Amino acid sequence: MVNAASADTDAARSRVAQSRVDVQRAEQLLAKNFASQAELDHQHLALDQAEAQLRSALARQQMNANLRGFTTLVADRDGVVSAINAEAGSVVAAGQPVAIVDADGEREVTISIPESRVDELRKAKSLQISVWAHPGKLWNGTLRELAPATDSVTRTYSARITIEQPDPVLLRLGMTASVFAPDVEGSGAIRLPLTAIADHDGERQVWIVDPKTKRVVRRSVQLGAAQNDSVLVVAGLAAGETVVTAGVHQLHANQQVKLADSTPSPASGSAK
Repeated sequence: MVNAASADTDAARSRVAQSRVDVQRAEQLLAKNFASQAELDHQHLALDQAEAQLRSALARQQMNANLRGFTTLVADRDGVVSAINAEAGSVVAAGQPVAIVDADGEREVTISIPESRVDELRKAKSLQISVWAHPGKLWNGTLRELAPATDSVTRTYSARITIEQPDPVLLRLGMTASVFAPDVEGSGAIRLPLTAIADHDGERQVWIVDPKTKRVVRRSVQLGAAQNDSVLVVAGLAAGETVVTAGVHQLHANQQVKLADSTPSPASGSAK
């Protein structure tokens, strides 16, 4: 397409050059009475048409050059490509997003909030963020955006938390983070050692010991921020329940265990 437009432009320039020569020759012949005024007018008309064709060819060539420029995508800022929406060799329409670039600089955490906890997030006096890569560090955060309606599939509200004074070296784009409200800890949240948490089918779970049968049962929990060797459990546990805190990866459902202490403290315990 680009080569054809360039060839059309070159041909139009040649016609303009030839028409100008024809006009000049007709003027010279008219001055010597060897040509009529009508012949000169005809050559002027041919020159006008050739110049119009040249302008049209130049416009097409410029348009093709602009379209060709769209085949090279240039980011307007530093960042990380977080998604690619087209395959190599595929045909995309004008204006269709091909890639998503997360701009470097300000850091945000995107979370999904269940309906039962939306008011808790909205009323929280302060928010704190931790990332799995640096469990001993906390950052303050501010609720920037809360979706007005739930997602049609997950039935959760999407929220964006802006991290205050982020460290770009520690907080890299794409990291997994947790958000919690510090005032929740004093109203039902429980802190457990990290050794009590197990991953099962993509969920964070703990083993609960039945006080009567001494058998263990899996329980999914929701975690808050981690500090040093402990983590805050903000949902999924009740006060007074006994949780296995050691050897969790060696247990299986309904296994009978022996508590290390005959009078264990609430939300604590270990298996032997």
